[in-house]
Amino acid sequence: MTDLAQLTAHEALALFRSRALSPVELTRAVIDRAQAVEPRINAFTYCFFDRALDAAREAETRYRQGTQRALEGLCVAVKDAGHIAGQPTSSGSLLGDDTPQAASSPVNQRVLEAGAIVHARSATPEYSCAAVTWSHRWGVTRNPWNPGMTPGGSSGGAAAALAACSATLATGSDIGGSIRIPASCCGVVGYKPPRGRNPVDAPFNLDVYCHTGPLARTVTDTMLFQNVLCGPHPADPTTLPRHRIAAVPDMRGLRVALSPNLGLFEVDPQVALALQDAAQVFRDLGATVDEIDLPWGADVMEAALTHLRMIFGTSIAPARTRDLARMTPYARRFAEDGLRVTPRAYLAALTRTGAMGAELARAMLGCDLLICPTTALPAVPAEFDPGTDSLAINGVPVDPMLGWVMTVPFNMLSTRPALSLPCGRAANGVPIGLQIVGNPFDDDTAFRAALAFEAACPAWPDDHAQFC
Repeated sequence: MTDLAQLTAHEALALFRSRALSPVELTRAVIDRAQAVEPRINAFTYCFFDRALDAAREAETRYRQGTQRALEGLCVAVKDAGHIAGQPTSSGSLLGDDTPQAASSPVNQRVLEAGAIVHARSATPEYSCAAVTWSHRWGVTRNPWNPGMTPGGSSGGAAAALAACSATLATGSDIGGSIRIPASCCGVVGYKPPRGRNPVDAPFNLDVYCHTGPLARTVTDTMLFQNVLCGPHPADPTTLPRHRIAAVPDMRGLRVALSPNLGLFEVDPQVALALQDAAQVFRDLGATVDEIDLPWGADVMEAALTHLRMIFGTSIAPARTRDLARMTPYARRFAEDGLRVTPRAYLAALTRTGAMGAELARAMLGCDLLICPTTALPAVPAEFDPGTDSLAINGVPVDPMLGWVMTVPFNMLSTRPALSLPCGRAANGVPIGLQIVGNPFDDDTAFRAALAFEAACPAWPDDHAQFC
């Protein structure tokens, strides 16, 4: 491999341990790549390149002394939403400031304690409340495969940086698909773990929809990173006992449920074809794959929107009404909608979600996994505004916020792990994502299938440098 920035985390760590590569060399290569591609894709908000090189020199010393940690010397882009002590957090909003934070978010503390180097913060839409990534504060983040299209959101900067090789790993958060959507749009891997697996900042650790998790260029790297992030944390009493995933790539004997549209989505024909091709790979690898019917309809997405508006939308509504004018249209609309949700509507949303869980369990009876598209469209335009723009799939109008993303049902049913990994590419060059959903708390089977699928489709990592 001629470009060090393309190394996977596993490859880099092996080279560090054997002294064939220094963390300083890799950090310089990643920074050089970032400086070359950032004017085009705009994946980062704050950059800390000089500090990163100092940290890389410290990592080099640790390898020499044999005191290296799990992610020692790897460049990790941390989402500009959670906090890192001593760094600002903008959350993509003009209403934020550049005051250094006093403490790190629990998941980011794990990143630092594992020896990773935070060379940059990755871009988000304002307050992470959209499936696209642009804001008045930082501008438009673009898809490395097709700059006219979005990288997805809200962890769009994270996925774009991985696809462009300007980061080796990246963190994300996922309250409606914000890890999996950009992973799909950018052709990388993103993981929403079961609720409680990874620590989350208060008060959103009490929201069942909200998760933190890893993004990477390979399933193996995603598993490595997830095993660092998981486990109890004193700042989050909802976290579960530590569970290290130890999956092996083997689909033999697995029973897999296939849902082309989850019963409620319009799906682009290119996405539908990619899903069928992926299902055939599962069969070829020894799994049994059968299509299921789900009794889900528009009421499911209305329940999701009610929940998201009530908790998330209300949380971003500014205390001063005049500040609404400084917000992006999508964030302003979301905040205003949140303030209008009634307690009865919220209770009805919870009731529908409870029924959903039983419906999915019946449809998947005896199955180990569910597979479906991650997004119903490969991507929408980079400047798309879900607060003002309309959207149609196959000529059918859909909700501009959630009508093209097939992720939120598994935030509603939050104990189910959900992975997105690439399974094809659309005619416009944008990747297409496959969503693998496990039974409650069964991370290992989801990764077992993802590892086997990735091994059968090995071309993706070699493609990442082509755009630049």
